[in-house]
Amino acid sequence: MKKYDLCVIGGGPSGYAAAMRAVDFKKSVLLVERDRIGGAGIYDGALSSKTFWEISKEYSSFCKKMRHYGLEEPIVHFKNVLQEVNDAVFERSDQLEEHLRLVIQQRPEAFRFVKGNAHLIGTNEIELETDSGKEIVFAENVIIATGSRPRKIPSITIDEDIIMTSDGISSLEEFPESLVIVGAGVIGCEFATIFSNFNKTKVHVISKDERILPFEDPDLARVIEANLEANGVLIHRQSKLEKMEIVDGRVEYILEHPDGRKEVYDAEKALVSVGRIPNIENTGLRELDVELSAAGHIVDNDTQTSIANIYAVGDITADIALVNVGELEGRHAVEKIYGKPKRQMLYENISTIMFLNPEVAGVGMNEQQAQKAGLNYRLASYDYRCIPRAVAMRNTQGFFKILVTDDEQMRILGLRAVGEHASSAIQAVALLIATEKGIDELAELIHPHPSIIEGIQECIRMLLGKSIYKPYIFQQFLNCKQYRDGQYID
Repeated sequence: MKKYDLCVIGGGPSGYAAAMRAVDFKKSVLLVERDRIGGAGIYDGALSSKTFWEISKEYSSFCKKMRHYGLEEPIVHFKNVLQEVNDAVFERSDQLEEHLRLVIQQRPEAFRFVKGNAHLIGTNEIELETDSGKEIVFAENVIIATGSRPRKIPSITIDEDIIMTSDGISSLEEFPESLVIVGAGVIGCEFATIFSNFNKTKVHVISKDERILPFEDPDLARVIEANLEANGVLIHRQSKLEKMEIVDGRVEYILEHPDGRKEVYDAEKALVSVGRIPNIENTGLRELDVELSAAGHIVDNDTQTSIANIYAVGDITADIALVNVGELEGRHAVEKIYGKPKRQMLYENISTIMFLNPEVAGVGMNEQQAQKAGLNYRLASYDYRCIPRAVAMRNTQGFFKILVTDDEQMRILGLRAVGEHASSAIQAVALLIATEKGIDELAELIHPHPSIIEGIQECIRMLLGKSIYKPYIFQQFLNCKQYRDGQYID
């Protein structure tokens, strides 16, 4: 029986990061992946969809400029768009595979990659199943990084051709003339943005709530809703999906509206976007009685499961399901096994980005979360129309909103940025949240000019009472107030 210091099951972003971090500790590593190195993070998730979004954004922006100058808009073909997406996917996957090959070449006795399935038959024993047969190996420690897959609705038959999940988008051959999206969360809204940007598809979005992005604050959601609707997207708010089926090669669905009316709709394609579920089947976790949540996620304590030598990272845990989080968890788990991490995993300062129109970035709490936690806080918001860089870009739609504790220290609780370059402006705030520092340092920094981050700086200066533009003067652009004991105080 072959023995390894560490077996990593899953070669997506989390597992790959864990395996490579173990190399730094000079440990013998077995990495097992049943499908493709890079996982959903490359092929059917972050990289592919964001490449799709970048192309759609560029096309939409170019068309607006052409119309502005009275010129004819260019024609876009789906096969060309898909080829560009695939080129990005293969560029990244080839890079990961080449790096893996070279690591194995340099450490042939200490690093092994197996393409196949891995099944835990004991706390240290793993059964490998490949095209060559079965093999049992021993590992001192195990990291589970098997990821997740799109959640399906039991009453809907998903064929990944007419009714799809995000995994089926790459099977499209042309822009559909109409597309209904079930679910108004991040993924649903991102694909609504993408297809509406190309102006080739009539997009419908079904939201069971009164607005899209129900986990975000209403002011943020309103901006995204307005832009989607301006792009021709029809949003079915507070609508219950009674039935969806394939009829004569098309999608037919019935909605019950808030007033009780039921209507039948028709679309060429449907995208079911109602979240993701963990891949725990055939891992052996249930048989080993590893603690799982009601939703089937592995319950972990700072990446360590209920069995001491088995760790879990990435989407399979109940933590935040993002590539950057999964990679950090993978690295942290290895450091916890073989090193001495300076602290536990910190999730309060995780930066996120939603690829919408405009882009949305965030770190820490939003107002909904702060209020649910029973916190008093102060907030300042700053409109993009007051930021010189946004004016220079001729794109002034958006705002920054920052929350701080309602005390003298004014520690940052969270930030939301809506607008062009939003994601590039939030890292300084993420660092302040991680270090639990106040806001004075950021207020005194000298930022590049003109730059979008100057808007965050002015938000902070408003809270300190020393902004250039005064909120009581520019009331339509600026806002500075307190939330205390369940109500706002100007």
